[in-house]
Amino acid sequence: MDLIRAYFPDLTDAQLLQLGKLPELYAEWNSQINVISRKDIQSLEERHILHSLAIARFIHFAPGTHILDIGTGGGFPGIPLAIYFPECHFTLCDSIAKKMKVVDGIVEALNLSNVQTHVGRVEKIEGKFDFIVSRAVAPLPELLNWTYNKIRKEQRNAMRNGWICLKGGDLVEEASNTGKDFQILPVQTWFREEFFETKRIVHVKRW
Repeated sequence: MDLIRAYFPDLTDAQLLQLGKLPELYAEWNSQINVISRKDIQSLEERHILHSLAIARFIHFAPGTHILDIGTGGGFPGIPLAIYFPECHFTLCDSIAKKMKVVDGIVEALNLSNVQTHVGRVEKIEGKFDFIVSRAVAPLPELLNWTYNKIRKEQRNAMRNGWICLKGGDLVEEASNTGKDFQILPVQTWFREEFFETKRIVHVKRW
């Protein structure tokens, strides 16, 4: 976890231990259920863990914040964020049961008590969330259409409630089509690696 340690020197030994277990856990699960490409499994720290933690550089969630990760796949960005923010509550959702089996296995292995999982469509999830996070799941207008009624009105963070998404390419037109205020930043604002050259983080604000 040299990359993670370099960019996040504030991580505790317990957090580093949890993050350090991820490559072995994913390699083991991936041999049974393919949730990460062979190329990416060799670069898990950079392409999945560090990429997910770009959100932690963008915002420091206040304790008690509720975050919904939709289309979580193998657990990204939700699992690294849940490790980084142990005082926040995370719900990880995906409609593909075999992917969520991997997520459940990793959550259990790491004893992540601040994570719950949901198999099925996001529209079926009950409750409200301060933020919805995702990684390249769907065009932003679709994402908002699915989850618009899931965003809590009350604020507990300095940053306005809404959607925080990791995506690639030129997102200005896509974000503009939501009809909402938004902010876009390149992930290379924080991480220098070439992999992040085309990666963006976009925050679409609920109000």
